Amino acid sequence: MTTAPIRRMHLAAAAPGAGERAGFASYERLARTAERGLFDFLLVAGDAAGGPDALTVLAALAAGTDRLGLAAGAAFGEPCELARRLATLDHLSDGRAAWHAHSPADGHPRAAECVAAARALWDSWTPDGTPRPVAHRGRHFAVEGEFTVERCPQGHPVTVLAGDSPEDRELAASAADVVLLPHTTFDAARARYAEVKGRLAAHGRAHDELKVMLRVASVLDDNDDTGARGPFGGSPEAVAALLGEYVAEGAADGFVLDPYAPGGLDGFVDRVVPLLQDRGAFRRTYTGSTLRSHLGIAAPVWKG
Repeated sequence: MTTAPIRRMHLAAAAPGAGERAGFASYERLARTAERGLFDFLLVAGDAAGGPDALTVLAALAAGTDRLGLAAGAAFGEPCELARRLATLDHLSDGRAAWHAHSPADGHPRAAECVAAARALWDSWTPDGTPRPVAHRGRHFAVEGEFTVERCPQGHPVTVLAGDSPEDRELAASAADVVLLPHTTFDAARARYAEVKGRLAAHGRAHDELKVMLRVASVLDDNDDTGARGPFGGSPEAVAALLGEYVAEGAADGFVLDPYAPGGLDGFVDRVVPLLQDRGAFRRTYTGSTLRSHLGIAAPVWKG
């Protein structure tokens, strides 16, 4: 009898939102802890009233980290400004930038066109460093002229989209590298995972070209009152086992942790990550330097 290989999971952390009144020192500590834990990326939301500008925060964090991916919450605004700021972050971080956005109130077609226009801008520089003019005219955006930032180290920054609705998940299947789903029961998560992955073929994409990550809160409790503190609460051993089960059984490719619980992210990194590593379910070292390498997603083919 042969044993199926253990699937390695992806891990990321979400920074506190505006309501938490986090100072820069809090972001810096969280980023360093996430990098110590070998996480794929840190997500800083940028859509809450009164919150800091996510791209500015992440540009500062790029100087204090070496491998951690840096994902900015950014609305589907004007493609040229969005593409310029994200490309700048990708250069500042040597290929660790990502952007995360919810679909706009005026619909998914506008969001899809924004992604397409941004990618046209990123592709307007050839791999050998030659700029070419951009001419995009669509229903929602018109972009013409020369893009001022040369081609990104990753080709394109990683695109992270929410998958709260069927329309969101269809957009993610066509345009995202990572889709974030809210947590639900194990059976529902597995069914939703299969549904998302099943949408990829219609867009000419392979199963592993889109990573499905669940957003969860994990509360560690040495008494193992598993389930009493939420679906991912309990002892470090119980939490590690449950996370591994979700990935092994096709309910997720990984998780984005909300570190608001007692002990925050430090407890998870110190007590759960080593157990995942011992199980072969999580990396023991970064093997690449870009966010795409952490996620196992190839750089996009240049479409000049």
